[in-house]
Amino acid sequence: MKLLCGIGRIAFTVALAAAVAGVSLPLNAQNSTGKVKCVVLDPGHGGHDHGCMSKDRKYSEKNIVLSVALKLGKIIEEEHPDVKVIYTRKKDVFIPLAERADIANRNKADLFLSIHVNANPSVVPSGSETYTMGSHVSDKNFEVSKRENAVIKMEDGYTTKYEGFNPDSPESYIIFSLLQNAYSEQSIRFASFIQDEYKKGPVSVNRGVRQAGFLVLWRTTMPSVLTEIGFLTNAADKAKIITTEGQQKIARHLADAFTRYCEDYSSRYGNTEETPEENSNENAPKPDETQTTEPEQPEVQNPEPEVKTEVEKPAKEQVRYSIQIMAAKKKLKSNSSEFKGLKGVQSIYDNGFYKYHYGDWDTRQKAAAVLGDVRKKFPQAFIIAIKNGKIVTR
Repeated sequence: MKLLCGIGRIAFTVALAAAVAGVSLPLNAQNSTGKVKCVVLDPGHGGHDHGCMSKDRKYSEKNIVLSVALKLGKIIEEEHPDVKVIYTRKKDVFIPLAERADIANRNKADLFLSIHVNANPSVVPSGSETYTMGSHVSDKNFEVSKRENAVIKMEDGYTTKYEGFNPDSPESYIIFSLLQNAYSEQSIRFASFIQDEYKKGPVSVNRGVRQAGFLVLWRTTMPSVLTEIGFLTNAADKAKIITTEGQQKIARHLADAFTRYCEDYSSRYGNTEETPEENSNENAPKPDETQTTEPEQPEVQNPEPEVKTEVEKPAKEQVRYSIQIMAAKKKLKSNSSEFKGLKGVQSIYDNGFYKYHYGDWDTRQKAAAVLGDVRKKFPQAFIIAIKNGKIVTR
């Protein structure tokens, strides 16, 4: 009975905490320009929170990650002058976990990167790894999230601020399974780019992309990742990450991953040559008012896709265009309320996700004419090309 009461309290806490923090479910949308305009760099720990320490106690996580973050920010500012770089800290000060995420939310950042150094009671584990928000699927992931989330114990009144969340209790992590990360796919892509760049060294072991329940990622309303650049408790890793040269190389790899993400984001979410506004003329498809099956839902505008007869059905090899509205790990029913009243939504299983898309057109321009209306419901919607039932790059 005590456990059930705890679960019920946590479920209530999720909704309450989300409302208080200004986090809507689904989360707030990013800009729709197709460009990354603002990135927040978060050097973990700081001040009286040293983070992990080397075995000889000479080197601390807080100083290493601050150095990497400042070097990374400098590269981004030089190579991406149109991108605003914001730091959660630029000196040795303590910043609460909640405030780190709030900094990103207040500035409407397009990307959040939290930089950390790993540790283990054993000197054997080594390598880099990058986490996205999710439920831990292994004891090792749980131990990492426990260690990073334990920072809240250094905050005054943390039990009240975090609504009774206990970083050491598996039960507390139920909150993460109750929330859907609206930016899961984008976060995983950025994390994948990071780990791919890490293969170039200086830390030789690549531990891949993982998921775990990090408070700092949960509270952000944009694609967010937490990267562990190496183990300070491993002699080989330590030798690389404590040096200026090693830190510069890591910053370089993170910058290259950022560039790849910007290019990928632009190709996926950028407006076409003919924007919806430019195409919103009298010949554009008109929204059709429908009523959802959910009684609490208001009337919704449902853009009508181009209607085709069997005779007009294209050959299988022909490329068609549609509008992706969301991606999820789970299979949703065709009348799911998550589609917000949009009718005729279909899905394609791709790279571990069900990618839900709306409409079917023979040209990108026709899809662009409807994109503006769809984005009223799904601000992150973007045009995709489909061939033989698979998403292709065009």
